Amino acid sequence: MTEAASPSPSKDKPWLFRTYAGHSTAAKSNELYRTNLSKGQTGLSVAFDLPTQTGYDSDHVLARGEVGKVGVPICHLGDMRALFDQIPLEQMNTSMTINATAPWLLSLYIAVAEEQGADVGQLQGTVQNDLIKEYLSRGTYICPPKPSLAMITDVAAYTREHLPKWNPMNVCSYHLQEAGATPQQELAYALATGIAVLDDLKGKVPADEFPAMVGRISFFVNAGIRFVTEMCKMRAFTELWDEITRDRYGIEDEKFRRFRYGVQVNSLGLTEQQPENNVYRILLETLAVTLSKNARARAVQLPAWNEALGLPRPWDQQWSLRMQQILAYETDLLEYGDLFDGNPVIAARVEELKTGARDELKLLDDMGGAIAAIDYMKSRLVESNAERLNRVEAGETVVVGVNRWQQGEASPLTAGDGGIMVVDPAVEQDQISRLEAWRGARDEGAVEAALAALRVAAQKGENIMPYSIAAAKAGATTGEWAGVMRAVHGEYRGPTGVSSSPSNRTEGLEEIREAVDAVSTRLGRRLKFVVGKPGLDGHSNGAEQIAFRARDCGMDITYEGIRMTPEQIVAKAVEDEAHVVGLSILSGSHLPLIEEVMERIRAAGLGHIPVIVGGIIPDEDARRLLAMGVTRVYTPKDFQLNTIMMDIVALVEPGAAAA
Repeated sequence: MTEAASPSPSKDKPWLFRTYAGHSTAAKSNELYRTNLSKGQTGLSVAFDLPTQTGYDSDHVLARGEVGKVGVPICHLGDMRALFDQIPLEQMNTSMTINATAPWLLSLYIAVAEEQGADVGQLQGTVQNDLIKEYLSRGTYICPPKPSLAMITDVAAYTREHLPKWNPMNVCSYHLQEAGATPQQELAYALATGIAVLDDLKGKVPADEFPAMVGRISFFVNAGIRFVTEMCKMRAFTELWDEITRDRYGIEDEKFRRFRYGVQVNSLGLTEQQPENNVYRILLETLAVTLSKNARARAVQLPAWNEALGLPRPWDQQWSLRMQQILAYETDLLEYGDLFDGNPVIAARVEELKTGARDELKLLDDMGGAIAAIDYMKSRLVESNAERLNRVEAGETVVVGVNRWQQGEASPLTAGDGGIMVVDPAVEQDQISRLEAWRGARDEGAVEAALAALRVAAQKGENIMPYSIAAAKAGATTGEWAGVMRAVHGEYRGPTGVSSSPSNRTEGLEEIREAVDAVSTRLGRRLKFVVGKPGLDGHSNGAEQIAFRARDCGMDITYEGIRMTPEQIVAKAVEDEAHVVGLSILSGSHLPLIEEVMERIRAAGLGHIPVIVGGIIPDEDARRLLAMGVTRVYTPKDFQLNTIMMDIVALVEPGAAAA
């Protein structure tokens, strides 16, 4: 028996057990957190709703239909106070998945901790605070890249001085994999982000403090189903980060070079078809980030089996938590050293991944780094995702229950309530009423003064954290804080990654291209397809891939990216004389947003244009959308994009489908 396989003298401590949670209201989320903590969860992971993530108050026009859907709405200090009621923050390790508004949410958290009488210097946790992946994959950015980078390092510099146990930035490669990144791209793009942050941070902290700050940068990664490759990817991450921090930044202390990461395993691979199979997928993906001691995650949060169907219930989250507990406490995993040291197969795969990542990193460095290469990285992700989908469609990548072994028994797990939790629509008005009451009770003069001071600090390039905390205590709102940032730095629309020119990936599309040509001839011009994403949902993969494939099939596409209002989408349909409109929403806000789109389409005299909708849409909601006048509803089970393309041809000119 090798030394690596010998039992440790004592068991290692398990990783932090987290459940990514938050919904409806701060009070309801607080109840969920306290319940989860009582069940053995050892850390909190806060999910915020899209208005909070993108810097809008719950009563903003863009927040309509989005309040409390994918997380908890936090508009002001009162909401944050309610969120952590009876939860001693000095004793918690709290992860907040927040990026563009990270300085603001951390300010609210600090203000609540002070109200609790906590020693702020003892606070432990993480703000994700990674804007680069927002431009590439998730879409909750507000301002342009350079001022956004400055806000990231403002948080880091502030925590160095005041919150020495807090992780100020969590480089997030999770969404890169969701957006189609290969393991090499995930490694390179995430490491390039870390480099961009550290390069900027060097000028904001004393030189002797910089190594310790390098040691506080953490990562948040994704683990997919190819768990041997994923485990090797984590070992490659560990070795490359050690190499970069040693060689590029001269960090001598090993503990500051350590690759510290938390993980949520892959949600993209969870299937709507036979959703019970997702339990096995989640378990196998968890092994990728726990089996290798030298590359083991420090915190793990698992999706629920039914996330491809809708919002998980508390029981579903409990099931995922129990999976972690069984692995950590019932198995002997934590009793041994690293199981893979000296394994030639693992070593070769790790080296292969490192070589590919180094090549990609050099290319990014030659372009001027991650900030300068955003457009390039976005286009590469869209292309990689298209290749991934092609392999699934062709059956080269097997997905059980999707493209093989589709027949099966009906799942008893989805009986009754449909297997998901539904947020009460009344939550939105309830939240707005509390927001209005908050505004009515606060000292307006104090708020205006605090926001004015924040504006001046941002204009001068001062660290915005002290001014943000002062604004939080004065009673300012999320929308007001973000409004100052927008006024000073401007807004930003990220690249879509979908050019108007067809790619060279048209093999196998000949029949569809001929059908598009034929219907275009009968229409008298090229078939025009307007793809839109109404609301604040930044999950753009579906819209990008539909636009990408439609373009390669010969359609004239318009896709301007995320966060379009229903008014803007309909105006674009009128301007471009659309033959068909496609809408994509994954945030659960499809009913109110699409209802408004349909009303505006009819008012614009375009009621004859077919409207197709894609997203995570329960069957009952699909029936309601069809009753509103939507022509087709597609969900994740409709993975054959070519079928959707032929549907579009048939919808535009019904005779063409039969001809």
